[in-house]
Amino acid sequence: MAWSTRQLAELAGTTTKTVRHYHEIGLLDEPERASNGYKRYGVSHLVRLLRIRRLTGLGVALADVPSVESGDERARQILRDLDAELAADIERRQRMRRELAAVMENRAALDMPPDFRTLADDLPETQRSLLLAYSSILTPEAMAALREQLSGPRGDLDAEFAALDEDAPDEVRQRLAERLAPDVRQQQRDYPGLADLGLSSHRDTAVAQSVVVHALVEFYHRAHLDVLQRVHAILFEDDAAEGEDDAAQE
Repeated sequence: MAWSTRQLAELAGTTTKTVRHYHEIGLLDEPERASNGYKRYGVSHLVRLLRIRRLTGLGVALADVPSVESGDERARQILRDLDAELAADIERRQRMRRELAAVMENRAALDMPPDFRTLADDLPETQRSLLLAYSSILTPEAMAALREQLSGPRGDLDAEFAALDEDAPDEVRQRLAERLAPDVRQQQRDYPGLADLGLSSHRDTAVAQSVVVHALVEFYHRAHLDVLQRVHAILFEDDAAEGEDDAAQE
């Protein structure tokens, strides 16, 4: 009893094209031919083909099949490397499932970096978008510090800043900036690394700065940006005054 290429392929759950490819690369021996020129496969070919299929089904590359079959130290190393790759892939897929579950539970989590999804309900959409943009430039350590900073209770000032009207008068902006400045200063003291993009970013500083600037302009209106500039000016003036006092004392 002998089988044709098509019959052999069907028995092994593959295709005739695959069988021919295995012949071409030397993994499967050519069978004898009948008087009419057709190939005649036997059970040894079927067993060989099933073994190749099993190894490739486990993720072994075709080029590594002969080495794995040898059972030597190289074979064991190939299998150990493959096992490590599979473990990493399983972890990646499990992480993906956790993130999908978070998105299904709360659509807002889609706009957050993975480790920030528990904060999705506590942050306005603008801040969620900013965080997602920042995740492209900040180091894991900087993102962790940012997450810790945002995990604290949300104050009235945050809500007031978020609700600031684009046409808010100058005095409203200045008053809000003066109230925000001490909080920003405290954040700089608590998380000094976040104030220096050269340290907190894994990108080129110019690129990191462009992401921050574009994100702020995209997600904040002109009154928000004006208040942030005023806060920066207040802090700069305070630093300058403090520097002058230190110089005078010396």
